Amino acid sequence: MRRSEFERAVEAEFGPRAAALMADLVLPSMGDRTAKQAMDAGIPPREIWLALCEEADVPLDRRYGVGRLEPRRH
Repeated sequence: MRRSEFERAVEAEFGPRAAALMADLVLPSMGDRTAKQAMDAGIPPREIWLALCEEADVPLDRRYGVGRLEPRRH
């Protein structure tokens, strides 16, 4: 997951709350960092996305393949 895909995924999932969640929600699995702090620390966007989804109780079917402009082709 690229950073741009991560940003699209966060915006799509959380809408107007996205910026606040990125800045304020502490993610225990990211060493008690916020998503923004984790990104600034160089943690891969995919790991941050999954931690954010876990903490915000995003259903499993909405966690994978999000943020892409086009569906993945097999």
